[in-house]
Amino acid sequence: MGTGIAHVFAQHGYEVAWIEVDKSRWEKSLATVAQNADRQIKKGVLTPEEKEALLRRLTFYTDINGVSESIEFVVEAIPEDVELKLKVWRSIGERVSADTILATNTSSISITRLAAVVPRPSRFIGMHFMNPVPVMRLVEVIRAHQTDEATTQKVIQIAKALGKEPIVVQDYPGFISNRVLMPMINEAIYALWQGVATREAIDGIMKLGMNHPMGPLELADFIGLDVCLAILRVLYEGFGDPKYAPCPLLVNMVQAGYLGRKTGRGFYEYS
Repeated sequence: MGTGIAHVFAQHGYEVAWIEVDKSRWEKSLATVAQNADRQIKKGVLTPEEKEALLRRLTFYTDINGVSESIEFVVEAIPEDVELKLKVWRSIGERVSADTILATNTSSISITRLAAVVPRPSRFIGMHFMNPVPVMRLVEVIRAHQTDEATTQKVIQIAKALGKEPIVVQDYPGFISNRVLMPMINEAIYALWQGVATREAIDGIMKLGMNHPMGPLELADFIGLDVCLAILRVLYEGFGDPKYAPCPLLVNMVQAGYLGRKTGRGFYEYS
């Protein structure tokens, strides 16, 4: 997600200070940006010259200290681990100016909870990009309880400048996207677990009958089964409603390390 977010900002003229834990990860991610830009060239979205300008706008840093004074806007896209996010935001909050807008890209973690650890929580907001970021138009803009109207409007403007369609929601478990999506995926997993139909049948019905581009099991593999499980647990704990309880099959698959495309095996097998 961070790779895609950096790509989109640089594509639309922003100078991006890309903070990554080590150079090898940065180099791998930069190669992904270049490959995705090549796809955009083939589709007529970019020219070769625009690709080179995009890549020049991406600068690698190992920490925020070297760039903190000039940062106008921060987007964090680290793993869906609330304690890790809290730790990072405590550090960032101390190092940026009072005017810096702080945005977290999260699938389900409370924006309000993260905002509470920065010095100026009114400048904190959720900016939930969809994957793959260079392709998907939606940005779910999530207002924390503390977020002020000026920050919300600025983030809406930035999302539009990236060629995205921002839609504003309030900060409740799963927001809207995952509050609706994850129960559908979970129910598809229950149907598979109970032997109602095969994986191909379940996905085929949703693609042919509901015109979904991907079936729910294939989509779960694409998202990552560990991410799906984490979001369902946030929904279950946040609302205390058994309808959000993760299917035991999903729990077992995550425990077995079958996480979908990224591990080569989920509900489907990937070479």
